[in-house]
Amino acid sequence: MDKLRKSVLMDIAESVIVFVLIFVISITNIFSTFDYILRDKLYQIPRGISGTIKIIAIDDKTLEELGPIGTWSRSVYADLIEVLNSNDEAKPAVIAFDILFSGNVDEEGDKALAEAAKKSENVVVDLHFLYEEKPEKDANGLKVYPIKEVYYPYDALKEVTRIGFSNISQDSDQTVRRIKYDETYNGQHFESFSKVVFDTYSEKTGCVKPEIPTDKYGRTLINYSGKPGDYEAVSLVDVLNGKIDSRAFKDSIVIVGAYANGMQDYFYVPNGLSKQMFGVEIHANIVQSFMQARFSINGNPYLFGALFALLGALLHFLYKRSKIYFAAIFMVLGIAAQISSGIFLNNKGISICLIYFPLITIISFVYSLAIRYIGELVRKRQIINAFKKYVAPQVVDEISKSGEFKVNLGGEERDISVLFVDIRGFTTMSESLPPTEIVKILNEYLALTTKSIFDNMGTLDKFVGDATMAVFNSPFPLEDYEYKSVCAAMAIADGGRELAPVFEKKYGRSVGFGVGVNCGKAVIGNVGCDFRMDFTAIGDTVNTAARLEANAKAGQVLISEDLYERLKGRIEVTEVGPIALKGKSNTFKIYQVDKLLG
Repeated sequence: MDKLRKSVLMDIAESVIVFVLIFVISITNIFSTFDYILRDKLYQIPRGISGTIKIIAIDDKTLEELGPIGTWSRSVYADLIEVLNSNDEAKPAVIAFDILFSGNVDEEGDKALAEAAKKSENVVVDLHFLYEEKPEKDANGLKVYPIKEVYYPYDALKEVTRIGFSNISQDSDQTVRRIKYDETYNGQHFESFSKVVFDTYSEKTGCVKPEIPTDKYGRTLINYSGKPGDYEAVSLVDVLNGKIDSRAFKDSIVIVGAYANGMQDYFYVPNGLSKQMFGVEIHANIVQSFMQARFSINGNPYLFGALFALLGALLHFLYKRSKIYFAAIFMVLGIAAQISSGIFLNNKGISICLIYFPLITIISFVYSLAIRYIGELVRKRQIINAFKKYVAPQVVDEISKSGEFKVNLGGEERDISVLFVDIRGFTTMSESLPPTEIVKILNEYLALTTKSIFDNMGTLDKFVGDATMAVFNSPFPLEDYEYKSVCAAMAIADGGRELAPVFEKKYGRSVGFGVGVNCGKAVIGNVGCDFRMDFTAIGDTVNTAARLEANAKAGQVLISEDLYERLKGRIEVTEVGPIALKGKSNTFKIYQVDKLLG
């Protein structure tokens, strides 16, 4: 019970560690780059772009015909506004320029653009902030980058248009994932370019303005609807040249902006793979988020960190207390539940960290498997070490290497060699010596017999009082087992002769060992009952070996005629002659082994 309680407490302690790990790394978001990648894959799934948003592209074709954009007169944009508004019944709802019109270029062109914008009454242009390079803490203790300078449109245009800042911020991996909708500079409030575009569209069409949830920095995550190149884009020069029917822009949100690589207005986005997205497309995605009221902000890291940490701790406990396949199912279900809830919450406007729970959960599962594997190795080693007390260690090592541990249950007939040995005069000795000395003598004797048996790769079957039984070629096949059994018998006899003077000196008593060896068919297997079994050998071969041992004198090794016939030429023997064995009706020819010839 104490062992079980200790095991449960250890699993609880490990589960607490898992809880702390998931919670701490969730609230610190230490692997934010990798978390962003996973969120990008699951959250930024293309949902289809809106046909209401159209892009007029300052593309390579436009630049080739009109020249570098810095050389243009702003009358080009005035002409574009007039073309788009040429049909009173098919005007765009909004004409937005993602172009910074700061400073005066030429008086005539500047005037023309301002007049066209004033007449249109639906033109949005952008301004740009220049931020300080070093962050500061605001009144709430948040780290922010103060605005250093503002680049406004030139005055005439500023007075007749709506203006929003077009700054796009990038995460640490240079990817655009979030947008800030409000900024304050010198007491003046500014809204983002995309918000001003949508607000203008809303006022023109009656589209409902959604509430915008923001984080503590006043930002939301951008839910991209389209990938780079998804939004309908037409060349600015084609519109000017009348190749595009102006009625195609009826009630649309028209965004004019850079669409050529040379203009350096492109960014990495979550759903762009290796392709970058032009700034004008990013604004199109943000405007569509307003139209569909799809916004997301990061969820409370403490709340969701604690929830998933608790789930991770529970899973770890289940890993340690369940079978492996159940643990694997729990892991898959847990990760699936977190990913599904993450997608569901994102659709509801809450973005949560996704990487930490699966990461720690998988590590926890692998750790649990490793602990089980190590535990099994330890138990296997313990079993092997215990098995070595019954079977020759080298036999056990060879079996463990091959992995062939299967032993048939029940019984099977096999040809084996059986050895019996006991101490001559042990009963008389035990009557005259103290029990402690008897035990010492017995232990030295058993150590000798066991070593001799194991050295010859035999299996120690059992000890019966002062007698020892060993079998060879069981439970696993053993090459040349007949000869090895006789080698073990001779080693025991020789060892007994060496121990005799030692025992005489120590205890005043001399001992000798009588050994009998036989070979032949026997049934080997498990005998007993369901709750107590003994692996042994049974049969006449075993009984005959025991009778041979009973007739052996101290220091004598007796073998049967069958065994001698198998080893003829490899051992030197003396025929003892036909003798009657107890329990046998016939006499048996037996032999005394004198010498091993190899």
